[in-house]
Amino acid sequence: MKFSYTSTIRRFHKHVKLLNEGENMASREISNTQQTPSLTPPAQMQNSIEKKKNHHCSDCGKSFDRPSTLILHQRVHTGEKPYHCSDCGKSFTQQRSLNKHQRIHTGECQCPDCGKSFNNQSILKKHHCINSGVKTHHCSDCGRSFKNLKNLNKHQLIHTKEKPYYCSECGMNFYRQNNLQRHQRIHTGEKPYYCSDCGMNFTQLGHLQQHRHIHTGEKPHLCSDCGMNFFRQSHLQRHQQIHTGEKPYHCSECGMNFYRQNNLQRHQRIHTGEKPYYCSDCGMNFTQLGHLQQHRHIHTGEKPHLCSDCGMTFYRQSHLQRHQQIHTGEKPYHCSECGMNFYRQNNLQRHQRIHTGEKPYYCSDCG
Repeated sequence: MKFSYTSTIRRFHKHVKLLNEGENMASREISNTQQTPSLTPPAQMQNSIEKKKNHHCSDCGKSFDRPSTLILHQRVHTGEKPYHCSDCGKSFTQQRSLNKHQRIHTGECQCPDCGKSFNNQSILKKHHCINSGVKTHHCSDCGRSFKNLKNLNKHQLIHTKEKPYYCSECGMNFYRQNNLQRHQRIHTGEKPYYCSDCGMNFTQLGHLQQHRHIHTGEKPHLCSDCGMNFFRQSHLQRHQQIHTGEKPYHCSECGMNFYRQNNLQRHQRIHTGEKPYYCSDCGMNFTQLGHLQQHRHIHTGEKPHLCSDCGMTFYRQSHLQRHQQIHTGEKPYHCSECGMNFYRQNNLQRHQRIHTGEKPYYCSDCG
């Protein structure tokens, strides 16, 4: 084989040229990479997800990145629950849901105090706090303690005065969302709680529960002093003022005290002269609604109070009660001087002038 020095030199220069071209190409690629910013990780992830979600649900159109995820999803539509608990027969759509459930039977998450079982440790911890009475969440403002963080956060709104739930209709603010929702029924007129006995509707569940006592006859609120029962807690509290003698509502004009606020308000009309109830037939005004209702019977001629003994009717209940004393023979008004009894108090007062010698009616002519 003949050696050619010239051809060797040519091959050497060719290799050097190719090497230089390769280095220049690599430099250009590095330069382009530095100048053109790469996609950010979230954008890359989004592109990746969009490319991969090519498994579509024929029922609702949702897309998934894996066939197995699509199969799991389709059980929502078919109702299929292929994983069965051998202990209680309950079924689940996923294996992991069955595994979690089986902890109830194995006692893995069991309360040592009451024996109740749970499917995870966090629920067991909450349950244990309730049973043990431990309140681990403390308010730094007032020192009150709570069983969970959610209750503490709600409580702290009292201190911050924050009312984050706003009514767009009237502008009122509320501490809690459920209070706002109840309030909004005033504007919407919604009464979602229905009495199956009489058809009445209520805005709040508590109002329906109280109302049901009317149909059942149940009076669950007992007075420990006299044994009387009441439909509502508020009625019991009012009644108990009879035993305690408490009259918390005070008239600033004359000093009289009252059991109830509405009694005070009615009384104050004596001082103010206010008569808010107006008769549209004759123009008379009254301090109380009941007085107006009784007065209207004069115009209508209605006498709604019937005597069961003789059939006579009366405008007012008080008139009927007085009349019924004729049938019963009851004379509740007694003269302490001579022992005579009377049907009516004004008859007793007239009689007593015999004993006192009082003569209140004066003749201006002869004295």
